[in-house]
Amino acid sequence: MSISSLFQFKSLAAAMPLVFALVLLAILIISFRSRAVVFCQYLEAMTGVRLKPGDVRRVFDKSGRNGVREMFLDLIIREDLKEGPMEIAGESREEAEASKDEVEVN
Repeated sequence: MSISSLFQFKSLAAAMPLVFALVLLAILIISFRSRAVVFCQYLEAMTGVRLKPGDVRRVFDKSGRNGVREMFLDLIIREDLKEGPMEIAGESREEAEASKDEVEVN
């Protein structure tokens, strides 16, 4: 039995395992390629921060994991600043300003 005889298929049924393996390989490659896009879409839906996979890749190449983490935190802070101050449940605006004035006096 030679190596070339391994790749000769005499019927369609003999070729099916190879076709199935190639389809699975294609699905695997597509899923790994789309992982970054799906993550960025998820991140935008959950936090409002819009990222592009290319931007993350560029920052990662330049600064590594810590650079990506810093970029993300910076974007989260900027998004929070756009929304303004956060209301605390059960506390009115007057109480919040009064407690702020007390802190300034002390």
